[in-house]
Amino acid sequence: MFDRFTALDAVGPYEVLSRLPGATVRFLGPAPGPVRTDTRMLTVEAQGAWEDASGADVILVPGGFGTRALLEDQRICRALRAAHERSRWTTSVCTGSLLLAAAGILDGVDAATHWAARDLLGSLGARAVAERVVERGKILTAAGVSAGIDMALLLASRIAGDEAAQAIQLSIEYDPDPPFNTGSLAKAPSHIVDRVRRAEAAQSA
Repeated sequence: MFDRFTALDAVGPYEVLSRLPGATVRFLGPAPGPVRTDTRMLTVEAQGAWEDASGADVILVPGGFGTRALLEDQRICRALRAAHERSRWTTSVCTGSLLLAAAGILDGVDAATHWAARDLLGSLGARAVAERVVERGKILTAAGVSAGIDMALLLASRIAGDEAAQAIQLSIEYDPDPPFNTGSLAKAPSHIVDRVRRAEAAQSA
């Protein structure tokens, strides 16, 4: 985690992965202690520092408006590269893929991110694709926020098998039925897209 990360990017996959048999999930930040989300109203406690990810079987990088401030941060890039070298799976949600790309992990690799960040992801060396979840070898990347749950369920199936993942899906009653059909750039009308772009520009500022 990092200052101004998006809570659901981390907590959604946490709900899935923490239910894997024998799993131990830890939240890591710049240092042990509270880390603020991008709403500023919620904090999540880090049990360790970024460097403690080295040796983990799975690493997961959430997104959020705080990613932009870290794209040239050599400390987090070093920590991600070290963790990726030893991980079984390296994953991201939303703009967390920007940090993987900044660390050089996504050079020439197909990857997903939030639709508003695809151009930036491409400029960092990845091949940004308009897919909800992208699996390339041991790297899994998810599009915006809620896609992290889908990615985590796919990862659960790779680790523990389809039936285990299906049981987790049922246990969290993940059966999306949204009231509106505007959940992707391809489906949303242009005035809604413009509204989101304005809000995100204000948040970034």
